[in-house]
Amino acid sequence: MDTASRPSASAMRTHEAASSSRLCAGFGPRAARSGRIQMTSTANSVAWFHNCEHCARENLMDVIVVGAGPVGMLLAAELKLAGADPLVIEKHDGPSGQPRARGIGPLATEALVRRGLGAELAEHDEKGRADKLRDHGSAKGHFASIFKIDQDAQEEPDRRFTLIWQAELEKVLLRYARGLGVEIRYGTELTELHQDADGVTANELRADYLVGCDGGRSTVRRLAGFEFPGTPPLMTVRRVVAQVTGELPQPGRLDNGTFYYSGGTVATFDFDDHDRHDGPITAEEMQASIKRVTGADVTVMNVGDGLRFTDQARQVTDYRRGRVFLAGDAAHVHSPSGGQGLNLGLMDAVNLGWKLANGRDGLLDTYHLERHPVGAAVLHNTRAQSALLRPGPHTDALRDIISDLMDIPAVVRYFGRMTSGLDTRHDLPYPIDHPLAGTYCPDLHLTYADGRRGRLSDLTRTGGLVQIGPPDIVSTGRGDLAAALIRPDGVVAWAVAPGGSYETLAAARSTWE
Repeated sequence: MDTASRPSASAMRTHEAASSSRLCAGFGPRAARSGRIQMTSTANSVAWFHNCEHCARENLMDVIVVGAGPVGMLLAAELKLAGADPLVIEKHDGPSGQPRARGIGPLATEALVRRGLGAELAEHDEKGRADKLRDHGSAKGHFASIFKIDQDAQEEPDRRFTLIWQAELEKVLLRYARGLGVEIRYGTELTELHQDADGVTANELRADYLVGCDGGRSTVRRLAGFEFPGTPPLMTVRRVVAQVTGELPQPGRLDNGTFYYSGGTVATFDFDDHDRHDGPITAEEMQASIKRVTGADVTVMNVGDGLRFTDQARQVTDYRRGRVFLAGDAAHVHSPSGGQGLNLGLMDAVNLGWKLANGRDGLLDTYHLERHPVGAAVLHNTRAQSALLRPGPHTDALRDIISDLMDIPAVVRYFGRMTSGLDTRHDLPYPIDHPLAGTYCPDLHLTYADGRRGRLSDLTRTGGLVQIGPPDIVSTGRGDLAAALIRPDGVVAWAVAPGGSYETLAAARSTWE
């Protein structure tokens, strides 16, 4: 379809094909190019219809997603919105229920708001902020537990973290994915994985592509042979809900590590234990860690929810091997300092979903090109945070200097942009000169020609490329922005200032459609 025949509405979306059968080679744009389906267009949308002789074959789907955590759930939802037919398999019998991460960054928040989940996030945010204040004694963001990142002092203060425990976020995304018709098979463990030129076989299942969203100890990563280089851990962090009796020091940074105890939750940052531990945290293990970090002999009882992790930092060399992709912790692991990991994984998912549904190789290659540098940057800053958390007088001196620097407004904004991901900018393969180009677009305030007002997120719930600007939209709420083309993942693919040229718009559309 040439540019002249494209839908002229402000928002163009790709809708799911109207069929209940599985496809042997997928549907959506990639299948249209191969002649397996036919395409029709209306004024407001593009629809794809099946024309395939083999669609009834069993156990064939577009994409198998391994792992039903937040990253896997969001990826499956994005695939479904873009017209693909994903199947999610998960080795556990249901959602984990573990608290793990306590929030998501502004980019992931905006990604979920674009899909209509803002109200559900807001319901959890107030409690999450109260929990953070209770546990850390500060509502501010931090770098290496230096709590000086004031959100109100940031360049874009309205672009905020959402504090929602991971277990609650999983419930939100599970409801959302199921509401879109995503099939999830719990209690299904991946044991075999093979790929060839035509697809991927996982156990007895067959698909065009497979994505590993199965965590830091990814089975997909191991079976597909991804390289996973990095650095070993400096510390082991343990956090449990438990009763602790005995004399304890004040929480905070100590001579042998860091210790927290508040509201029935106890945590240690232990630099003297590098052994690998499996299974739930026991009372004895927690007592020994408290002893190493604080020197106190205590009794730990009634151990409930627990979490153990290290600060090892590793990243696969390639996010794609043939028809197998990795996203989230399967692709990168690092210290959770600064609360960046879940945000990073969710943004992997929104970057990959629409590209994988399209299936064009050149487009698929941009997943690694765009997301690998972002992951590497997070590993870089979390390694720095681990170094600043090590006990000892030399580190104490360095922390004092960093803390003093963070009193400078420009410096605290630098740390805020870095830990929030708002400094992310993707290179675009065509000339474009606008400050928003390649960045993630905020939820703009729009004014329509008829006087109506709305938000950008009103136009993005069903995915697809969205073009805003005249004649339908007369104001974007920014003086430097007259019109823009926004990708399904929120990246500004093209933008123009008032009076600027639309010359590169066609190149942007042809690149991302």
